[in-house]
Amino acid sequence: MFQPSAYVRLAVCAATLLAGASAHGADATPSGVPAAPPEAAADDGSVAAAHPITVISSKLDKGRNLVSPDSGATQYQFSDTDIARLPQGDATPMNQVLLQTPGIVQDGFGQVHVRGDHGNLQYRVNGVMIPESLQGFGQVFDTRIADKLTVLTGSLPAQYGYRTAGVVDIQTRGPDSEPGGELSQDVGSRNYGETGGVANGSVGRFSYNLAGSLMTSQQGVDNPVNSLNAYHDVTRQGKGFGFLAYDLDPQQRLSLMFGQSQNQFQIPDNPGLVPQCCSSTLTPTPSPLALNATQGELNQFQVASYQLRGDGVREAQVSFYHRLSQLSYMPDPALGDLFYTGVSNAVVRRNEAQGIQSDYGYRLNERHKLHATFMVQQERYLTDNTSQVYCLGMSQVCAGNQLNAFGTASTPPTTLVDNTGGISHFWGMSLQDEWKYAQDLTFNYGLRYDQNAFLVNEHQVSPRFNMVYDWSPVTRFHAGYASYFTPPPAEIIDTRTVSLYNATTNASAVTADSPVRAERSDYLDMGLSRLWSDKITLSTDAYYRKVRNLLDEGQFGNALIFSGFNYREGRVYGVEFSGTYHEERWTGALNAAVGRAQGKGIESGQFNFSAAELSYINNHWVYLDHDQRYTMSGSLGYRADWANLSADALFGSGLRSGFANTQTMSDYLTVNTAATHLFKATVWGDLEGRLSVLNVFDHSYELRNGTGIGVGAPQYGLRRTVIVGVTRFF
Repeated sequence: MFQPSAYVRLAVCAATLLAGASAHGADATPSGVPAAPPEAAADDGSVAAAHPITVISSKLDKGRNLVSPDSGATQYQFSDTDIARLPQGDATPMNQVLLQTPGIVQDGFGQVHVRGDHGNLQYRVNGVMIPESLQGFGQVFDTRIADKLTVLTGSLPAQYGYRTAGVVDIQTRGPDSEPGGELSQDVGSRNYGETGGVANGSVGRFSYNLAGSLMTSQQGVDNPVNSLNAYHDVTRQGKGFGFLAYDLDPQQRLSLMFGQSQNQFQIPDNPGLVPQCCSSTLTPTPSPLALNATQGELNQFQVASYQLRGDGVREAQVSFYHRLSQLSYMPDPALGDLFYTGVSNAVVRRNEAQGIQSDYGYRLNERHKLHATFMVQQERYLTDNTSQVYCLGMSQVCAGNQLNAFGTASTPPTTLVDNTGGISHFWGMSLQDEWKYAQDLTFNYGLRYDQNAFLVNEHQVSPRFNMVYDWSPVTRFHAGYASYFTPPPAEIIDTRTVSLYNATTNASAVTADSPVRAERSDYLDMGLSRLWSDKITLSTDAYYRKVRNLLDEGQFGNALIFSGFNYREGRVYGVEFSGTYHEERWTGALNAAVGRAQGKGIESGQFNFSAAELSYINNHWVYLDHDQRYTMSGSLGYRADWANLSADALFGSGLRSGFANTQTMSDYLTVNTAATHLFKATVWGDLEGRLSVLNVFDHSYELRNGTGIGVGAPQYGLRRTVIVGVTRFF
């Protein structure tokens, strides 16, 4: 239950942050708020004569705005300056940046949840959707690549499909940015060390943006126990990104984008583990602090694009992409997993996708802009699962093996190989019209068609409608409806052969295994934004979603890998508030959200549940495991003559736990701070020094206690961490 102390913590958080913080940063403008017009470009041709390539590229970048309209969607923005103000600056992990937006909830293992969805988050880089990767502990994208980061939620226009809980649109630096870069080095608690760099510039018609980082730490996965340092938790994480572009002429551009993340994790040990099986078979008895399970993650993508812009009337972008994602879980080689859980799983999941996506824009006249999109994708998925178990009765795999009473097995374990794979296809297309009905009223309406051929062949026609009304020069109202079709991610489908494990220590109490289906939902969203002064912006947004075949994911078993399933029906609703404050020296922002996410009935993956839990969920509305009623985040910055000071905070009333998620974890509040100072014209050039303290008050809080639907392991938040860094600009 939500504790009374949570209200006190909310008040303290708000007072500490003064004017508060918002996900879109101090300089950002929420969707629906009229922004100040940019400075007009010179008309005398002098700029074009001096920097012709920059002018060409600026036109092409503006063209993407016609291809990617955001009319009607709820929008939050971060500039690179906003990110630099966060306590970790450019080294802030992507999930921590997203948590500074309203309605986004923190979870363990680096996950975030947008408006009650487990995943369903779409990433776009320079207007091109990057196919999702296998979910692991590490972040795929390096925050350093972002010149501007926009988060879109709510009722999205028809062009956005496939993953629709939220769209994270990352714009990298282009040739119109000042050439240069930076190189940084950070060190801190628990042997944390990270080296990162960014470089961007242009040579004639060719431009580039490159970024990379390498990080090591002695706490890579959330600590399963309440201790300052985790046991067996070393991680090494590397990321790289590149964007290369060549302007053929003022209307055409070719580009190549590529990225890779490769992460290694030790799985932290829990000294409180209790043996569940086979104590007489392993000599000496394995210590819970001597287990050596590990997980490796590899994600890489390549995108080749052609962009055409024709005098603001016609434009197009066609992209060919490829993505490879692999996750490997290796259990303790001494069979410690078998000793403590009854099964030792070595799991490799691999997913490879390739496809085409195209966007077309055509301006009929001053009132109508048409947009059309097309996407086709093929995925090849593979799961290798080698398990060691003990036989407890007669079955096909146990025939001829000596039977063992659970807990007293005296023979070597039985090895079961359960490898599966297949191919899935997805097609999507849309047509929409952005209709400026009047100077202060705009409609965006359209249709999508999506078809998914996976475990089940499914399709849907989805209408979308959005309206934006400028109530006054400083007040804007928006409302919309969207029908969504969300195919299940192929990489989270547990293709295990349930009957193979009958009469073993990995047998399921429930053997039903209906295929995971696509989610279908009806989404209503409306909001109001107002510029109260030249310093303060406030906005509020409300949403309601009715869902059929609600998609969810959970960790079932000892491998820290997520598997998908469906609730028969779902309902998700909430209200969000956001405000920003900006003046010469002070910047601040504050977000608050209240939300509910519930499901009823299990429609697929039933074998992951106990019979009692399955019966209860089939007859009662239950909260989703990632449901959190109250969420609050904020940031505060002050520019002093001698340094820049910043802080951010995150409050959560607690995720769900217990039988069928009937209980609630305790609330928590964490505060991070930083101070930076710029050393001008040193022997090594311009240097910025940074001192960051994460979780300043060393608050020990438990995100997960190992109970709840699909919650396999306890997870504690990061304790106080001190980081010192230096950045050289060039």
